[in-house]
Amino acid sequence: MKGITREKIKVDRVACPWLIRNFVDPEAEFVFLPHNTEWDKIDNGIVFDVPNCELGHHGEDVSFNSILKKYDLTDPALVLLGEIVRAADSHPSNPHQGGEGLRWIASGFGALRLSDHAILEREFVVYAALYAECKRRVSKA
Repeated sequence: MKGITREKIKVDRVACPWLIRNFVDPEAEFVFLPHNTEWDKIDNGIVFDVPNCELGHHGEDVSFNSILKKYDLTDPALVLLGEIVRAADSHPSNPHQGGEGLRWIASGFGALRLSDHAILEREFVVYAALYAECKRRVSKA
């Protein structure tokens, strides 16, 4: 799988590659293109988190939620993580309290001026830790 999205990644554009690599395709590759790319003309990969795409924002859902739905990922811990990503990446009516911290972490990685691929490499451990905590919390419920 080849995922294609906008450059200068933050919350959703890091969370989605983490989700894809861990639950859809462990060999997935990711390409980051300029914001002014003509997304509807791309036919050599799966476009995500760009305007007017299937795996994008729909209503209050962010791209992470769209991927959960498309690939029928129903693990309650992933659903909880999706709520945190949604709160960090958009302004839902009932945001999860963990969203603000995740937004700060994503902004901090952006401030380090790393390449998009370097950010993915470093932040995947953040998402692994968040997922582990989500699993712990849903198992208590």
